[in-house]
Amino acid sequence: MVVGASWGGLSALGRLIAGLPADFPCPLVVIQHRSRDAGNLLAELLQDSTPLHVCEVEDKDPIEPGHVYVAPPDYHLLVDGPHFSLTVDPHVRYSRPSIDVTFTSAAGSWGARAVGVVLTGANEDGALGLQRIVERGGVGVVQDPATAEIPTMPAAARALVPTAHVLALEAIPGFLVELAGGTRAGATAPPAPARPAARRAMRPEAR
Repeated sequence: MVVGASWGGLSALGRLIAGLPADFPCPLVVIQHRSRDAGNLLAELLQDSTPLHVCEVEDKDPIEPGHVYVAPPDYHLLVDGPHFSLTVDPHVRYSRPSIDVTFTSAAGSWGARAVGVVLTGANEDGALGLQRIVERGGVGVVQDPATAEIPTMPAAARALVPTAHVLALEAIPGFLVELAGGTRAGATAPPAPARPAARRAMRPEAR
């Protein structure tokens, strides 16, 4: 599952993740627009909201169920089969990380198993990526713009993907739990090997 947010995202992401149970079985990938010098404070703040393990992604990290993965600032985050890749390709819609980039890669890697969620934000990033997920048979979820701190981003996603599920923020965690616990093949990502104890992946050097 991939979740994108921009302006107002910290509060929205915290509330969404707080609503997930400790045994939530899916990997949850978070893309939040932030400045290049933001550090890893976002992962630390989200960890306070959940018993799930929250971590900022390193290049080539394996994707494991039951984890919350946060895109690092100033890198595009790609779902690359059973692991992540980080790139320093040019900004998309003035953003790096770009929600569209991550969502599109999730659609390509997970196909009908992908679930994309677009939350509050002040631009249109995420709409095209959500469209790609739905085109590949995945599930699109959009925060009801009326419940968003900034409605621009979810409104753009809803307009481009009219078949997406439009839900109030407080209803999204329960819907994700239903997807994860149902018969739908998209409930979890493909199994990934456990991270070797002595391994520490390195990010590509930023330009």
